[in-house]
Amino acid sequence: MPRGGARTVSGPPPDPAALRRNRPSDKAGWTLLPYEGRPGLPPGWPLTEATDREWDLWCGLWERPQAVMWEELGQEFEVALFVRCLAEAEQPGAKVDVRKLARQYLDSLGLSVQGMLRNRWKVSPGEPGTAAAGPADESGPPAPRRPSARDRMKVVPLRAPGA
Repeated sequence: MPRGGARTVSGPPPDPAALRRNRPSDKAGWTLLPYEGRPGLPPGWPLTEATDREWDLWCGLWERPQAVMWEELGQEFEVALFVRCLAEAEQPGAKVDVRKLARQYLDSLGLSVQGMLRNRWKVSPGEPGTAAAGPADESGPPAPRRPSARDRMKVVPLRAPGA
């Protein structure tokens, strides 16, 4: 195993609420996904015939907010391979390698918290049936200001001697 050096997903994932906002990587911004998920029917299954379980997973995944980006990026094959892998990983006695691969797909497709952060995706706030919010608008309410060292200093009144 190689030692040292950068890894593909090394280090902490990006944080949209980070205090330091002048990183070059922040110029890309965050993508706001619709709370309601992707409308419409799922795309056609791109692999060999799907099992009933694979078809159920496929249809469910294409209703999620992340599916908007998968469609935009043309990731139908990746999602189908994840579905096939997940269906296999669910089986009793599935190999550890298959389960690890399913976990990697979760991250790369933005289906885990870690994956959402790495892809710089956020789901718009809302409730079922409400209109989707527009593009990410960073001009909303300001983030709470962190107290400075000066703010944390407390003035202690001097006591008179003998009081």
